[in-house]
Amino acid sequence: MGTAPAPCLQGAGIFISCYIWYVKQEKMFKFQIIKSDRESLARTGEITTSHGKIQTPVFMPCATVGAVRGISPQELKELGFELILANTFHLYLRPGEETVKKFGGLHQFMNWDKTILTDSGGYQVFSLGAGNRSKERTRLVKIEDQGVIFRSHLDGSRHQFSPAKVLEIQKSLGADILMVLDDCTPYPVSHQEAEESMARTHLWAQKSIEIWQKNKNSGQALFGIVQGSVYRDLRLKSAEFISNLPFDGVAVGGVSVGEEKSKMYEVIKWVGPRLPKDKPHYLMGVGEPQDLIFAAKYGFDMFDCVLPTRLGRHGTVWVTQNFKKFTKINLRKTSFASSKEPIMKGCPCPACHKGYSRGYLSHLIREKEMLGMRLATLHNLSIIQQLLKKIREKV
Repeated sequence: MGTAPAPCLQGAGIFISCYIWYVKQEKMFKFQIIKSDRESLARTGEITTSHGKIQTPVFMPCATVGAVRGISPQELKELGFELILANTFHLYLRPGEETVKKFGGLHQFMNWDKTILTDSGGYQVFSLGAGNRSKERTRLVKIEDQGVIFRSHLDGSRHQFSPAKVLEIQKSLGADILMVLDDCTPYPVSHQEAEESMARTHLWAQKSIEIWQKNKNSGQALFGIVQGSVYRDLRLKSAEFISNLPFDGVAVGGVSVGEEKSKMYEVIKWVGPRLPKDKPHYLMGVGEPQDLIFAAKYGFDMFDCVLPTRLGRHGTVWVTQNFKKFTKINLRKTSFASSKEPIMKGCPCPACHKGYSRGYLSHLIREKEMLGMRLATLHNLSIIQQLLKKIREKV
């Protein structure tokens, strides 16, 4: 018979102490499928973390340096967002995970009491290297089987990311969902280079799992990442390898990195049916409305992308009549200067619902007025949120 934990042996308060001990040991991350579509792989589900419940499919706005550009946590909540993504690479460089830890973790630091996912930094390393394996890449990045050596784009200082280091940083940040370090394969790339990159991702995934099982926090979850570029055999091999490791969820990376849209759709079709049905499926870096609709049909549950906020800051917004086809309009164009219409009739976002006209927003954005950029961003985030809600309703 096992020995009871020490707090349970101390006289008064026995029940409370035992209950607290039990809750701390219980795994907080859970995923359950609510409904499955009869004609596709689409499904709705619910993710539970220590910071709340999340309805899937779900989109994560990117809080790259600890904030969604120009948008407050309260505004995100008002739009209905339950999950955001923060960037391990950037937060590690500035202000540093130790600084964040002194504030009590990223939730307290950001004043966000809902769920946070942190990426591994693999994509940022890929970006530093200009997305290729040329000699130019080695100026800032060196990738080895032990990890990645890189120089900060801020001050040129030298740093190293290993599977263990990346997990350590994310645990210090206090994220709810952590991502393993992966080698984000660039495009275009040869089959041999893609296979070498995939093998490195698998090696790091295996090391991450070994470390995680020894030192995991029961309140946090860890996701693995599938790579393999645009090659079917590699994608299927990677999906099988990552799916057979005891991760809490499986992500698909290395898409939307410069390949044609048709090739990205092929990857989605190949990999979606091969992922474990009882775990959440995360398609990384995808945010075009049409892409979300397509991926949801193949069983993907989670998405993130900087696109809604980036477009908004540059005055471009999505409009739609039926949430099946979407059009981008650029409010910077002088043709909108005299328009009294809202961005989109019937839209409940703060820009449309509260009476701001296209003409006024066009003026603000052309004048580089912050309010115009914020309202355009809020509209785009609202469009994505409305779309995901409609997808959930149709399953």
